[in-house]
Order: sequence, then C-alpha cells, then structure tokens
Amino acid sequence: MVDSTTTPAALAVPRHGERASRAHAWALAAIVGLAVAALDQATKALALASLTPGESIDVFPGIDLNLVQNTGIAFGALAGAGNGLILVVTVVALVALLAFFAARVTRPVLWLPVGMVLGGAAGNLIDRSRTGAVVDFIDPTFWPAFNLADTAIVLGVVGVLYVGERRSQPAGEPPEPRADAEGPGRETCRDSS
Repeated sequence: MVDSTTTPAALAVPRHGERASRAHAWALAAIVGLAVAALDQATKALALASLTPGESIDVFPGIDLNLVQNTGIAFGALAGAGNGLILVVTVVALVALLAFFAARVTRPVLWLPVGMVLGGAAGNLIDRSRTGAVVDFIDPTFWPAFNLADTAIVLGVVGVLYVGERRSQPAGEPPEPRADAEGPGRETCRDSS
C-alpha cells in the first residue's frame, strides 16, 4: 500500500516530531561542547596557576603533571607548522564532523561524542587564539603530554565512529539475533555422538 508518507518527497521532509528531535540533538551536542570547553579551560587555568614550567609533579607511577606549551596539534604533531595550517586542518575536520552529524542527527546519543569533539576543539582553539599554543599538563612518561580537551577529542572520535556507524534499529523492534546465539526457538547443530 502506498500513501503520502511513503513518497520520496515525504521521506525528504522531516515530520514535526522528527524536527524537534533533530533540534534537541543539536542542542544537546552544543551543551556538551560548552561543558567540555569550560571544564577544559578551568583545568588549564588551574594548571597554569599551580605549575611552573619545567616543574614535574609525580601523580601516579608513570603519570606526571608538567606544564607544556604545544604549538602543534594532537600529541605535538605538526609542531612548528604555524597556526594557519593548524587552523585549516581543524576547520576541515570540524566541517566534516558537522556534516557527518547532520546526516545522522537522529541516531541515539550521537550528540554526546559529537559534543565532546566540538568542546575539545573549542578548548584548544581558545588556547591557540590566546597564546599561540595549547596548554598541556597531563604528562605520561610513555606518551606526549595532553589535556582534557585532547581526551575529549579522542574519546569523542571513537564514540562518533561507534555510534555513527553502527547499524541502527527502528524504534520498538528487537535487535536481530546473532548468528551464533542460542535460545528458545533456535536450533543449533550439535554433534550427537
């Protein structure tokens, strides 16, 4: 049966509830982004007020607090490349993220990792615009120094890939059974010998 809701034109225009859901997802991503950026800036202000350049405070075995000015992007990559190139790379990545989110905005909880990436990027861009470098202060002995914004970006990217690329289930439908699952009504081949 074909009705007006199954025509291609009807599929392209979101219904009122879907529009509200889309707007809600964008709003939630913005709130998470603002929270991450604010928390990142607060921890960096605390690090700047508490640590002296060159001073290293042992927190846990293998993890120190050490004030570092990072002129590159994540983990010091592109250090010395100049803020122009770093700004272009950042803007291209954020535009790609926003396009990805716009295409999948109704996916449950996708707003959370998107907001984390946006907030982390904002936190680092605030530093870069203020001082020309990003303040890093969490310094594992086995990895380059980083900050809360970097953590949000990495976890957010992993979350975006996981949530954004997994198969979505229509609301109210149970997930399809796994091929290796056993349960009522499922027969498995067993060796009867």
